Amino acid sequence: MILSDHEIQAALDLGMLVVEPKPDASMFSSTALDLTLDGVVLRWNTPQPLPSGQPNKLRPAGEGFDLKAIMDDPRSTTKVVIGSAGFDLEPKTFALGFTQQRIYLPNRSRLAARVEGKSSLARLGVGVHVTAPTIHAGFGYNPNVPDNPGLPIQLEIFNLGNQTIVLDVGMPICQLILEEVREVPTKGYQGRFSAQQTFSV
Repeated sequence: MILSDHEIQAALDLGMLVVEPKPDASMFSSTALDLTLDGVVLRWNTPQPLPSGQPNKLRPAGEGFDLKAIMDDPRSTTKVVIGSAGFDLEPKTFALGFTQQRIYLPNRSRLAARVEGKSSLARLGVGVHVTAPTIHAGFGYNPNVPDNPGLPIQLEIFNLGNQTIVLDVGMPICQLILEEVREVPTKGYQGRFSAQQTFSV
């Protein structure tokens, strides 16, 4: 069951859902909550040939593959601070971003969520959080800061259109759709990015 706007507000009031900073009325639609773009994006660099001349390839199923290490490697990615001019998402390019909001879905609340792109961006050819929309029950519990739960949501953003799209800090970038889980999960979210933080520069 998808939660309505007043059910989302009730979940916030009861601490069954934590969103920081707290959303104002303009961020609610009938069945979703808008989330906004944080101030740093991660852009993948053009791969360079290896010294051996062999093509530079990524093999996610390969032994020892470490995506986080690759993302942290300045040879692979560049962190870009979004200034007043915005960030130019050029045609056929891809970037990673974060929401300004930190989200926590306590297991006891029996809530999970989906992140969906904004239709206003989709009509321009911009996809947000594609292929990984599920925010699992228990998301946002940070083992490094157990008394201050809540984590930003990392966004996979790409431009399939033929126009350069300017992304601005604080713009509505996606929407959070809350759904009820039938039973209390036995464990919280434990994915490889369970302690993810915003990009620092």
